[in-house]
Amino acid sequence: MVAQYRAAAEQGDAEAQFALGICHYVGQGVGQSYSEAAKWYRKAAEQGLAKAQHNLGVCYENGQGVGQSYEEAAKWYRKAAEQGIAPAQYNLGLFYDRGQGVMQSYEEAAKWYRKAAEQGDARAQCDLGIYYGSGKGVGQSYAESAKWLLKAAEQGVPLAQCNLGGYYYTGQGVAQSYVEATKWFRRAAEQGDAFAQFNLALCYLSGKGVEQSVAKAKFWLRQAAMQGDREAARVLRDLESKE
Repeated sequence: MVAQYRAAAEQGDAEAQFALGICHYVGQGVGQSYSEAAKWYRKAAEQGLAKAQHNLGVCYENGQGVGQSYEEAAKWYRKAAEQGIAPAQYNLGLFYDRGQGVMQSYEEAAKWYRKAAEQGDARAQCDLGIYYGSGKGVGQSYAESAKWLLKAAEQGVPLAQCNLGGYYYTGQGVAQSYVEATKWFRRAAEQGDAFAQFNLALCYLSGKGVEQSVAKAKFWLRQAAMQGDREAARVLRDLESKE
């Protein structure tokens, strides 16, 4: 298969060039080589193949097979993003958020997050939801924030699940529900999110949304404390000192 890709790639077939780049990137059927991967991604990218443009951007962002350059990464992400590649749209949004390779702009970040989010990119949905919660780059709206966080949460993003749980706990942007809050805290906690573990522990201590249980509270406090959550460690010590 690699030989077929190479034959077509050397004849200028962009899809074959991209496929050959993938083979070199992961070391499938050929020796692993980021420089060879980047070489073939570039040939396809220069022909306008959007997915190759995105992958070449990844190479520049991480310095894989090319000199690391956020500016070059942003250039190739933009080309792919303008052709509708969701991961490139998200990455370009992230660059605007951080001011990497482009002039920092929350408004531009939100624009590209939205384009990726509308295509179902969970990371973009989460970040767009966070933007709406804080009013960063968009008009502040807890309802819009909750809408996008829910989309990301349903795709399993722990940060979105934890934040959505917080909204249900307080009733911001959604109908207040401790049961829903604990459901989303639990989903994030089970994926190792320390803040969600702490919040779920507090729900068990107070009996909000779940049956009150000091034992289960201590379990989740311990999980959070093991990840370095100092407040969880403090509450756990206080509980154990009262035994």
